[in-house]
Amino acid sequence: MSIPRLCILTGTYYPVVGGGETQTRNLAEGLMRRGSVATVITRRTDPALQAVDQVGGVDVYRLAPVGPGQLKKWGLLMTSPLALIRWRQRYDVIMVSGFSVLGLPAVLTARLLGKPCILKADILGEMSGAMYEAGLRKLGIRPNTWVLRTLLRLRNHALRRADAFVAICSVMADEFREHGIHPRAIYEIPNSVDTNRFHPVSDAEKRQLRHELNLPLDDILVTFTGRLVSYKGLPLLLRTWQAIHHEHRQARLLLVGAGGLDIHNCEAELRAYTQAHDLGSSVCFTGAVENVHQYLQASDLFVFPTEKEAFGISLIEAMACALPVISTRVGGLADILVHRQNGWVIEAGDGQQLGEALHRLMTDPTLRADLGASARRTVKERYTTEQVIQTYVDLLAWAVAPAEHTLPQMSVRGK
Repeated sequence: MSIPRLCILTGTYYPVVGGGETQTRNLAEGLMRRGSVATVITRRTDPALQAVDQVGGVDVYRLAPVGPGQLKKWGLLMTSPLALIRWRQRYDVIMVSGFSVLGLPAVLTARLLGKPCILKADILGEMSGAMYEAGLRKLGIRPNTWVLRTLLRLRNHALRRADAFVAICSVMADEFREHGIHPRAIYEIPNSVDTNRFHPVSDAEKRQLRHELNLPLDDILVTFTGRLVSYKGLPLLLRTWQAIHHEHRQARLLLVGAGGLDIHNCEAELRAYTQAHDLGSSVCFTGAVENVHQYLQASDLFVFPTEKEAFGISLIEAMACALPVISTRVGGLADILVHRQNGWVIEAGDGQQLGEALHRLMTDPTLRADLGASARRTVKERYTTEQVIQTYVDLLAWAVAPAEHTLPQMSVRGK
């Protein structure tokens, strides 16, 4: 049986790096490996990128408005419907990854073309509207005005006409239900990790990686990967590390990633804090990199003190590499982590707990090994790319012929 052809409409795509972009790429290329066709329509965030491109065998169409800038994403309200209509012969199903902006034009265009439409939220608050609040306040606009509430209700009324909604965590599924989405239209499909790329390595391989990456060979390496944004708890991490550094002189903190296009970008502030507090020898910034897996494989411990998270792809990438992880249980992380079983859980924003967790794991190699092995088992059981892609294959088959397919649910909730 052939797999229906999928068009993924998303605000940003590779080479933009982030959890949502990684998952979209994994799905598109995974469907191509299965013999299907995947097409990506996105925004041309950099003029140097080609308007028509192919990435990993996937056709990528990049639309205006061109260039960086947070407000430019709203221009896709005009350009994306025209693109969906123009390339309608290339796909059978439309899926939106991150529907806060693109959901409305996708649903309306899908109805015009008579094609199924699936909406997938990448972050919490896309349905409730909470995700808009920080941006509105930055523009000096109160987010809870009567006009904005009315516009949100009208938008959600239209969005409810989508055929299915994908929730990557249980909190997101609850949000959908609270805003009028019928439970039978909500499909719980977590994000995934390529365990062939993200996997543990031997001590000798780790040492070789450190040599190649110009990392200290014998120090304890504590790593964060992801966007350098304030809600990931990074300002707190640096303040905590300042105290940790005095006691653990042979430890290094590695921040892998960049602030990117996010409105919460705090990379400049983090670098300034590091310089102002003489942490340059103890904290390393890599910037955006392609080989995140190698930095994880070279590390001893992963720290992810996030204060807001829908899923946390960085977390399961680290877990797949059998790293012991320190993190919170906010949002979707509560579906993944069990304290002292497959990770060390702290309260979001609690610097004392973060410092105690870092000290405990840096001084207990046996505990690090046990937590890392359990973390790897969790990923293998629930979050491999092939498991998740198969669930999307089932969803696509159901979307084009619901009377002929029974769709099994894949729970995002932990055991």
